[in-house]
Amino acid sequence: MVLVSIFNEHRHFGRQTLLLAKNELIKTYKGAVIGPLWAIVKPMFTLFVYWFAFTVGIKNMSSVSATIHGEVLQFPTFIFMLVGFIPWFFINDSILFGAKSIRVNRQFVTKVSFPVSTIMTYTILSKLFVHVFLAGLMYIIVLFYNGGPSIYNIQFLFYCPLMFLFFLFLSWSTAPMSAFSVDFENVIVSVMAGIFWLSGIIYNSYDVGSKVSEDLTWLRQAMLFNPINFFANGYRNAFLYDRWFFEYPAELIIFLIEFAIVFVLGIYNYKRLRTRLADVL
Repeated sequence: MVLVSIFNEHRHFGRQTLLLAKNELIKTYKGAVIGPLWAIVKPMFTLFVYWFAFTVGIKNMSSVSATIHGEVLQFPTFIFMLVGFIPWFFINDSILFGAKSIRVNRQFVTKVSFPVSTIMTYTILSKLFVHVFLAGLMYIIVLFYNGGPSIYNIQFLFYCPLMFLFFLFLSWSTAPMSAFSVDFENVIVSVMAGIFWLSGIIYNSYDVGSKVSEDLTWLRQAMLFNPINFFANGYRNAFLYDRWFFEYPAELIIFLIEFAIVFVLGIYNYKRLRTRLADVL
């Protein structure tokens, strides 16, 4: 069974996987003057650009509203975007780097006897290290805004591992397929910008279109099928909304179904393409 094989590969190569994740992180910033600090500077600069555009520039949106427990709450745009961008940075890197992980590490497939399944794991694990660090900085900022910690903050321990597993399972499909076709990888790169705007990273997906027309209820329901919304909303549940993940059962059930589908498809595609990777690369 392929799942048992993947589990055994990770069990026997666990230490090597962690070391490769560390080396992947070092390799990413090798040659840069400020080194790993780019892991902070780049996302913070991106966040600053969007914050400036929407608060000072074209939109003049100094705050974002959200209806929580029947009450309309206002959040500063920077804080609202910050909590949404932190999972997005991880999601974006996991999708892009996960998809090309086998192709850029072909030496582990063609020249070295190394379990291929761990390639995606250590690639995305290296992005998780950065994410946890950025999430820690975010939490410090949010603490100043909220005036202290909240019991709801512990939901980070639910959303973060779930996010890691979801995009790891997704890479079980995308990485082998990208190894077979660079065009597939290019498609992923091309659609990521669109996915960003279709996800509730800089706006509240629960209220999307509500200021335009009540007839757009179907759009708000459709956005529940975007798994990226689940994590953006989840982080805001934990750090801004003070709401438990099970208080919106429709969103949770839809995501769990998608999680199962991505898991099954990942196993199927990995099993189908694994034996042919060496020949293709």
